[in-house]
Amino acid sequence: MSFFRSISALSKLRSRATQQSSLANSVRWLQTQTSSNLDLYSELKELIPEYQERVKKLKINYGKVELGNITVDMVLGGMRGMTALLWLGSAVDPEEGIRFRGMTIPDCQKSLPAAKPGGEPLPESILWLLLTGKIPSKEQVDSLSQELRSRATVPDYVFKAIDALPVSAHPMTQFTTGVMALQVQSEFQKQHQSGLAKARYWEPTYEDSMNLIARLPAVAAYVYRRIFKDGKIIPLDESLDYGANYAHMLGFDDPQMLEFMRLYITIHSDHEGGNVSSHTAHLVSSPLADPYLAFAAALNGLAGPLHGLANQEVLRWIRSIVAEFGTPHISTEELKDYIHKTLSSGQVVPGYGHGVLRKTDPRYTCQREFALKHLPDDPLFQLVSKLKEVVPPILLQLGKVKNPWPNVDAHSGVLLNYYGLTEENYYTVLFGVSRSIGVGPQLIWDRALGMPLERPKSITLEKLEDLCKKAA
Repeated sequence: MSFFRSISALSKLRSRATQQSSLANSVRWLQTQTSSNLDLYSELKELIPEYQERVKKLKINYGKVELGNITVDMVLGGMRGMTALLWLGSAVDPEEGIRFRGMTIPDCQKSLPAAKPGGEPLPESILWLLLTGKIPSKEQVDSLSQELRSRATVPDYVFKAIDALPVSAHPMTQFTTGVMALQVQSEFQKQHQSGLAKARYWEPTYEDSMNLIARLPAVAAYVYRRIFKDGKIIPLDESLDYGANYAHMLGFDDPQMLEFMRLYITIHSDHEGGNVSSHTAHLVSSPLADPYLAFAAALNGLAGPLHGLANQEVLRWIRSIVAEFGTPHISTEELKDYIHKTLSSGQVVPGYGHGVLRKTDPRYTCQREFALKHLPDDPLFQLVSKLKEVVPPILLQLGKVKNPWPNVDAHSGVLLNYYGLTEENYYTVLFGVSRSIGVGPQLIWDRALGMPLERPKSITLEKLEDLCKKAA
C-alpha cells in the first residue's frame, strides 16, 4: 500500500505535504521489514525483483507525469534544482537536511548498530541501510565487517603505481591513481566482455563495488603514510571494524579517534545524487564503465575546491586567523573585522553556505555535539563555535547568499586536527573513502534497475537567446 500511496503523491506534485507523508510511509514500510540474512548479497538479491517491478510500473503507468519546468536560470546555473536523477540512498531537504533512506542523522545515531553502547554508527551499518533500505541487526553488521575485511587485500602493483608519482603530488592525485590501478581486477569488465546477460549486470557490479569499498582504506592509508610519515604500511587489524581499521592503518589508535572516524565516514557517505562526485559516478557508470572507472572520476570531481577540497580550505583559514592574532582566543569584534577583511579581498568564508540547504547542515551539528562531548575546551573548537555566531549575520547583512549557515566542512578539520591528523591536504581523501559507501550502492542499483546511458539535451547560446525572445 505504501508504494501506491507514493505513486498517488507523485501524480499530485503540487501537494508537497502529501508527497512527504507518502514518502515517510514508504520509508517506514521498508525499515520495518525484517530478514534473517546475514549476507548482504543474499539480502540484496531478494530485494532487487521488488524494486525492478516498482520501476517497471512507474515507467508504464506514470512515464508522462511532469516533475517540473526547466528555466533559463537552471540551464545557465549548472542545472541547479532540476529533478533529473533517480537516487535511492539519500535525499537532501532544504530545511531538514540529509536523510539516509528516510532517516535523519539523529535517527541513524539512535537506531544503527554501533561498536559500543551509545557510540557512533558503524559505517558498515550505513552501507547496509543505503543498499537495502532496512536497519541492520548487529549480527548482520558484524557479518558485513568480516566480509569487507576478507576483501581488503590490495595487490602490490597498486602501491607501485602510486610510488611512480612524486611524493609531492597531491594526496588526491595519488589516491585516484591507486583506484585506477585497482581497476585491473574489475569483475564487471571481465564478465561483460564474456557476454554477461543484462539482467545480471548488477552481480559483478556488486563484487566490484564491495571490493572497492573494502580496499580503499588501505590505499588511502598508504598515501598518507607515504607522504606524511615513514612510508611503512600498518596492516589491517582483524578485530576492528571498517572505520576503526582505517584510523588504525593511518596510525591512530585513540578510542575517541576511532569513534570520530566512524561518525565521519557515516555522515560523509552520501548526500543525494546531484552533488558533483555522486553525479559524476552515476554519469560515468551509465555507459557501463565499471565501478572503479566511475569512482575514480568521482574522486576527480571531489578534488575540486568547490566540492570536497573545501574541507582543507576551512582549517587553513582558521589557522590564518590564529596566525593573524597569535592566539585562538579572539574577541568577537576582532573576528568580525577579520571576516570583513576576508570578504573584501574577494574571498569567501570557507565552510559556510550550501547549494541545497537553507539551514545549518545537520552534519555540522552532529560533529559539534561530538566535540561538546569529547573536547569542549579545545581552543580551535571554541573558535569554530564563535565563528558560527559571527559569520551568518555578516553574510545575511551582505544580502548575497541564500544560506549563510555552516556546512559539514566548517567543523571536520578542527576535530581531525585535535586527534593528531593535522595534514589538511589529506582531508579530501578521507571524504573520498567515505563517499564510496554512498556511491557504491547506487551503482549496484543502477545496474539492477537497468538505468540507461545518461544523455541530457544541450542547447546553443543562439538557440537559447531565440527561445527567450519568443517567450518575452
